[in-house]
Amino acid sequence: MSSPEILIQVLRSEMRAADMTYKQLALRLGMSESSVKRVFSQGDMSLSRLEQICKAVGVAMEDVLRQAADCAPHADTLTLEQERSLIRDPKLLLVAICCLGHWTMEQIIEVYAISETECIGYLVKLDRLELIELKALNRYRMRVSIAFRWLADGPVQQFFRKHVVDDYFGGRFDAPGEALLCVHGRLSNPSAQELVQKIRQLAAELARLHQDDQRLQASERDGFTLLLGLRSWEFAQFTAMRRTTE
Repeated sequence: MSSPEILIQVLRSEMRAADMTYKQLALRLGMSESSVKRVFSQGDMSLSRLEQICKAVGVAMEDVLRQAADCAPHADTLTLEQERSLIRDPKLLLVAICCLGHWTMEQIIEVYAISETECIGYLVKLDRLELIELKALNRYRMRVSIAFRWLADGPVQQFFRKHVVDDYFGGRFDAPGEALLCVHGRLSNPSAQELVQKIRQLAAELARLHQDDQRLQASERDGFTLLLGLRSWEFAQFTAMRRTTE
């Protein structure tokens, strides 16, 4: 994540803490809501604009800059042993995934049958695994970047493949906000790499929307999972229909 992206993330976090919407911020700045959203989406603002936004939100610009410096990402993946540690305990993996979704400890124990003491213990373990940095009052910050991904064919991916994929695709994908697409194309390697980059950008956009919606009531939100894959592949039954070369 670049420095401007980190700064925008911190500002959004401060807005959520202040329970402030883009519309309310726009009124305080004397701007249109669309203009404010454009500033945040582009991540391009002068120091004077940053100072105005901080003042409107009610936070010192120095604090925002300090938080941004503290939020520098460490890695896009975990090590093989770190992933193995996660899958040894399903509850630890659950809490890890919740943290990657920026759930608070209170939200985790409200939704799942995990006690406060258990949850604190799991947060401590995730701190030792360097997925998070545990702070006062059981708050945390991520030690991995917004572009985080599980190791290719690593322990977690293998776990998902064995236990999750069939359950996920067992749905109808016809509810509001749901979609299932299977699109085939013949691409060059550079084009495939370009598409992979766009997939990662889409995953980052989901993370951004999740953060923006944190200010909403729990009843206004639902759990959505984006499962994307791109590989050089052909359905085995179709491969069996290919012409044989003599």
